Amino acid sequence: MAPLCWIAVLLDGFDAVVLGAVMPSMIEDPEFALTPATGTVVATVGLVGMMIGALGMGWATDRFGRRKLLIGAVVLFSLFTLGMAFVDSIFLFGLLRFLAGVGLGGCLPTGISMVTEFAGRNRTGKSTTLMMTGYHVGAVLTAALAIVVVQNVNWNAMFIIGALPALVLVPLMYVYLPESPDYLLSKGRVEDARRVCEHYGLDFDHQEQVERELKAAAADGTVYKEPKGAATVLTGQFRRNTVLVWIASFMGLLLVYGLNTWLPQIMRAADYDLGNALGFLLILNIGAVVGLVIAGRTADRITPRLAAVIWFIGAGVLLAALAIKLPLLGIYAMVFSTGCFVFSAQVLVYAFCAANYPTKVRATALGMAAGVGRLGAISGPTLGGAMLAAGIAYPWGFFGFAIAAVLGGGAMAATKTLQTHE
Repeated sequence: MAPLCWIAVLLDGFDAVVLGAVMPSMIEDPEFALTPATGTVVATVGLVGMMIGALGMGWATDRFGRRKLLIGAVVLFSLFTLGMAFVDSIFLFGLLRFLAGVGLGGCLPTGISMVTEFAGRNRTGKSTTLMMTGYHVGAVLTAALAIVVVQNVNWNAMFIIGALPALVLVPLMYVYLPESPDYLLSKGRVEDARRVCEHYGLDFDHQEQVERELKAAAADGTVYKEPKGAATVLTGQFRRNTVLVWIASFMGLLLVYGLNTWLPQIMRAADYDLGNALGFLLILNIGAVVGLVIAGRTADRITPRLAAVIWFIGAGVLLAALAIKLPLLGIYAMVFSTGCFVFSAQVLVYAFCAANYPTKVRATALGMAAGVGRLGAISGPTLGGAMLAAGIAYPWGFFGFAIAAVLGGGAMAATKTLQTHE
């Protein structure tokens, strides 16, 4: 189960980063006539699609199941990504990017919900961050392939490469991907949940006991009732955390998409050649993979909340330091360290959600956090594109990203770790 989710997230990472990897070549392609301004529009409409996908599929996942929605998300973003390789119009390219974004946005909250429910509440940090290494392995592969493919073939080939693995993955998911036992129990499908638990060595008796207690509580009205619906995350004990998580997710995704979209161009503005500019994107995402492994283990020891605060503040310090002129090896080391903190900070926000919301609204909470966060994902590329157009992206872009990281850390510091009867 976990490998299939990991590969799905890998393809998600590939598709999310591919636009930033090919953007410099698309801008330099005289036949496509893309400018930094229109490139920003294309990136933005894709992120709007991701926001819609995260909000809609997060809600749908809690009602129709993790399995169906995750498979559907992979099919959606793979088909429309493939189409992007064969259009010669900026309008059609942007439309397909929007539609692919809907699938991309739904993949993460669905996958995180499934993996954390199989792992158990006490391992949400490790399970979430390990799954998210797939996203950044996909990003690393994108950057590495772009160095070879874009310069020796063309940028269109990158979108074909990103879509083809779904031909193998989707049939495997259809045959082997199980439904979450937590979801099955929440829908009263006790025997189905039992079979899944027995097959994967999960503690079914504990899961069933939790469900019985919640039903008994709902029956007599004297004990905690597990709430339902999207409105739940904005009521009672969840309201404070929800608003703060939205702020942190906004800042985290501003950093993730701002850097992945425009880092190569910012480094070109700092007089690095195209090879090194793409190399920085590669190293940034290698750092992300290393950072996720460390962050997950740390979160399970000190709670996702405290780990997120540390990672956001660390990201702010390192982003500001990127404005310092260093020898080439030194700047590569600084970019690697920045990657260790920037991307893990956002993933720790998801880990916090997975640990602090009950089953029936977990995917909804994750989807809403990711969906609202997509406004930050839209703002990041917009901010970077505006600074590039104004000629001030280096060094002021890094200072702006550093401020966002500190604000994200402040929001997570104000949250509270809750118990959700699971």
